[in-house]
Amino acid sequence: MKCICWVCVLMLCMVGMALAEPKQKLTPKEILDYVDDLYRGESSYAKMTMKVQTEHWTREMKMEGWSEGKEKSLFRILAPKKEKGMATLKSGENIWNYLPKVKRVIKLPSSMMGGSWMGSHLTNDDLVKESRMAEDYTFENTFRGERGGQAVVEITCTPKPKAAVVWGKVVVEVRDGDYMPLKLLYYDEDMELARTMTFEEIKKLGGRMLPSVMKVVPADKPGEYTLFTYEKVEFDIKLKKDIFSLRNLQR
Repeated sequence: MKCICWVCVLMLCMVGMALAEPKQKLTPKEILDYVDDLYRGESSYAKMTMKVQTEHWTREMKMEGWSEGKEKSLFRILAPKKEKGMATLKSGENIWNYLPKVKRVIKLPSSMMGGSWMGSHLTNDDLVKESRMAEDYTFENTFRGERGGQAVVEITCTPKPKAAVVWGKVVVEVRDGDYMPLKLLYYDEDMELARTMTFEEIKKLGGRMLPSVMKVVPADKPGEYTLFTYEKVEFDIKLKKDIFSLRNLQR
């Protein structure tokens, strides 16, 4: 799983079955499936704010996004005025960006997939690469008890030999009981911590109880972060037929 998401912000750009409330005492596999499916729907719409803090500047953007299945998604910047109208379209493994100031659509080449998406601490590659933890990793329960004053369950995931994933290890921490995600730790192939994703402010969104705030912190720049705050989420909605077209990207 590249970034649960997900965005992760981009977590909403995936497909899955309708999510049921978790029963008590889930197995590690059931917990991983629950976390993977928490933000999934046949289609979705989300309105959110993305704040990026780096060593030299702070940037905040309001955006909205639509998704259908795992293959199609569209994000459009609503504010500030300087970036308003900028948009990203994902279709399969392809990504296009629209720059309204020059009225130009740019298809990203493979050489740019590792670059930052919208100045955040996520990459363009994060938008298109996906996996399911219970399918692409072996896993084991490595902790169950109290941590930081809260009852938690920790599951450590190690990639299977032929799995198409980039991480050397992913550690998943959830609340014991309702299994809401609290933290995901991503390690590189040298087993060095690469980035941390945390989840906060659980509230009802789109008819589900979900963490409404997600924070991505790169391990090599602990003073920097990207913060996503969801204002509105809708699942399993009817979308216009041409919403994921290059023509609509430019609207």
